[in-house]
Amino acid sequence: MIYEDIISGAAKERKALDQLMDDAKKRKFDIVLVWKFDRFARSLKMLVDGLALFQELGIDFISYKENIDTTTSMGKLIFNINSAYAEFERDIIRDRVKAGVKAKREKTNGVWGRRNVTADIQTKIQKLIKQGISIRTTAKQLNVAKGTVQKYMKQVGQT
Repeated sequence: MIYEDIISGAAKERKALDQLMDDAKKRKFDIVLVWKFDRFARSLKMLVDGLALFQELGIDFISYKENIDTTTSMGKLIFNINSAYAEFERDIIRDRVKAGVKAKREKTNGVWGRRNVTADIQTKIQKLIKQGISIRTTAKQLNVAKGTVQKYMKQVGQT
């Protein structure tokens, strides 16, 4: 079976790719052959996630141009090296995000991120919304996030 998307590989929704992944989960084939990695996935994460799923399902993967074939020992080695690198990269990103959040909290004396909104602010949000004031204006006036305003709008049945 051939799965072919005519749209950009960078597009979020690729019907043929989605169908390929769905059929893989149903074990409708035992090997995937692509011309090049970038025809299958536009990011390393997407590639590694797809290859990990194939490996979990016992589906071999061949990239013709890169000469990677997971049916061979060398292909499996390269796949595992790529997987390890991607995991390492994800760990580094996660560590950097955690460090950034910690630094931001220290810089702002812990007043950053999710915080409880006082009953007074909740009442003001509800009052402004009932008056027809926009989410953005309400958030700006009360110095809260737009998401906070939206949360309290739901409580008064405004969404």
